[in-house]
Amino acid sequence: MVAKRRVEVFTAGCLLCQEAIKMVRELACSSCEVVVYDLIKQCESKECLSKVRSYGISRVPTIVVDGKIAECCSGSRPSLKALKVAGIGSLS
Repeated sequence: MVAKRRVEVFTAGCLLCQEAIKMVRELACSSCEVVVYDLIKQCESKECLSKVRSYGISRVPTIVVDGKIAECCSGSRPSLKALKVAGIGSLS
């Protein structure tokens, strides 16, 4: 059994965030586990806030793949090409 790739999307409910969520969900394959954290609503356990600190997230939307901020999110909007490079949508 192959472990699923964990894809975390950190958002604030904005239009660009919604576009990023849609892009990730459309691209995700059966090897991807997609989790969306809305930082405005936060999460009951506050796990999302500790993840923001541990990953060093300073803007949204930010996409984290297997514990690393996707390169597409380090300077500009997420792109389909950069998400594919990060491994989203590939079966392995």
